[in-house]
Amino acid sequence: MMHKSGTRAVESEGLTTQRWAVLGALSRSATEPGMSVGDMARYLEVSRQSLAGIIRRLETDGLILSEPDPSDGRARRLRLTDHGRRMWAERATPLIRDFYADAVAGLSVEDMSHALHYIVRLHHNMAMIHNEADRA
Repeated sequence: MMHKSGTRAVESEGLTTQRWAVLGALSRSATEPGMSVGDMARYLEVSRQSLAGIIRRLETDGLILSEPDPSDGRARRLRLTDHGRRMWAERATPLIRDFYADAVAGLSVEDMSHALHYIVRLHHNMAMIHNEADRA
């Protein structure tokens, strides 16, 4: 449901929730000089392979740039283009804010705090399961 309704909220800008996640990660001030594909995969908790197509489409659309990493020529660094930064700030972010406002309509701050607590707990438990499976 999150994927479907989130994508519907930003589709007017040619985005999906996956593209939104990549652009959002790159819009942070900490990633202004760029972010490696590996770091992006770890940050979003997805595989590098699942990012490949998303990155390619965002590059084709002129929203991100993939360039050689100055410290490791074999690695690639991703960063927002000026066009991507403007599109994110001026068009996508307001749509995303409206989507989240609609999603939490009728919930009190306390309700949202409890929900966040349980989501964080679920995420922690799933990470533990994942890490145990990796060790096995």
